Amino acid sequence: MSRPITIQTADGAMDAHVFVPDGATGPLPAVVLFTDIGGLRPCYFDKAQTVADDGYTVLMPNIYYRDAAGAVVPEGKSFRDEDVRPTLFEYAARLTPEAQASDFDALVDTLDAEAEFASGPIGVVGYCMTGAFALRMAARFPARVAAAAGFHAAKLAAEDDAASPVQVVDQICARVYFGHADKDELLPPAQIARMDEALATAGVHFTTELYAGAAHGYTAFDAPAYDEAADARHYKRLASLFEETLGLDNA
Repeated sequence: MSRPITIQTADGAMDAHVFVPDGATGPLPAVVLFTDIGGLRPCYFDKAQTVADDGYTVLMPNIYYRDAAGAVVPEGKSFRDEDVRPTLFEYAARLTPEAQASDFDALVDTLDAEAEFASGPIGVVGYCMTGAFALRMAARFPARVAAAAGFHAAKLAAEDDAASPVQVVDQICARVYFGHADKDELLPPAQIARMDEALATAGVHFTTELYAGAAHGYTAFDAPAYDEAADARHYKRLASLFEETLGLDNA
């Protein structure tokens, strides 16, 4: 049960989709779901609907709206194709922390304006590169974002990156959950440890879990790395996090 929506941002019209449970009547707690680097596609429509079916209204934006509306990866192609990857890297490079912050503002304005979303705490979840988006959004809206999660997140705490999300975790009031891929080259153990230390120092209530044997991209059923058991665990952990932070009693 989804509908398209157009969100006006400082940089133009962002296309997005709103998901609700079948038969939903009335506003439900809000969740923002960011796709991985591959952008909008059936895998993430399924993921957003699965989260919504637990009792939430899910907003899934097109993170690449500045460059293209709708799906960026052509049907039958994927991030793994050499004629697709450069375009995705080019688009992703424009999603600077400043661009993300502008988009977060527009997303929160939409949550406040659309009738399907209950007022109150917000949940946010990101995958791959957007695990960092979830953290940054939680830091930008500490009074609104009650839960932030990242799965097979990438480059969260690179030592030589001044724009790393590790730099803003001291602004987070949300509960944070990370489900890390085992032996993920995009998030080596040193970065996991650096992020955990920063969260602990900031007094953030967080959980870090290593999904043993699961590779980067384990939640994406259109990827070779897909791991059915790890994906099921990811939904279970996300459901628990949102239930404990976004339940109607908390909204």
